[in-house]
Amino acid sequence: MADKYRRILIKLSGEALMGKNKFGHDINIITQICEDIEAVHDLGYQICIVVGGGNICRGATSQSLGIERASGDYMGMLATVINAIALQSKLESLGVFTRVQSAISMTEIAESYIRRRAIRHMEKGRIVIFAAGVGSPFFTTDTAAALRAAETDCNAILKGTQVDGIYSADPKTDITAKKYANISYKDVIVNDLNVMDTAAITLARDHNIPILIFDIHKKGEILKVLNGTGTYSIVK
Repeated sequence: MADKYRRILIKLSGEALMGKNKFGHDINIITQICEDIEAVHDLGYQICIVVGGGNICRGATSQSLGIERASGDYMGMLATVINAIALQSKLESLGVFTRVQSAISMTEIAESYIRRRAIRHMEKGRIVIFAAGVGSPFFTTDTAAALRAAETDCNAILKGTQVDGIYSADPKTDITAKKYANISYKDVIVNDLNVMDTAAITLARDHNIPILIFDIHKKGEILKVLNGTGTYSIVK
């Protein structure tokens, strides 16, 4: 086990959970992701997860439906709770103990977020799934990921995306897109690269937390990234 990444935060988008579907959940993709997380957990890594809700509801696009932005963001937060419960159910079916902690109080289905309790869960070998973003509108789940990573003393953020790293443009539509294997926090912000929002990058920079970007759909890639043998980009 790489000591420098003893405790990690895995950031999953809601879209990652729907596979090729246009909405909702793809059980095959969720199973693959959870099996990959289980493999890493079984090696002794302490793990927490922040999950988005874009496969169900995206707050940033709610205004096009006539919903005010703040209300749309709260709807998106509730979507992340649904996704967190889905991940919890699948992980526990694999024999991994988990806890869901929500930034919005809903005691019947999740613990309220308490920093020291989250750390203790990880120390006891439980995976903690953080839901409902930061609990306030106008903040993305990327910002929530950076904040929770800083609060719980994580050594790295692993962000699973649809591509295998950071590019100057979308490599699926632009064959001339340049890949960055290593890049600084400052250059990500200056070049306006679509990795995480500025608040998230700044938080990670201020707490010296590296961000590793990889393709979440490649089976076994989480462990390969941690071992330094996978295909990924790193912001540090």
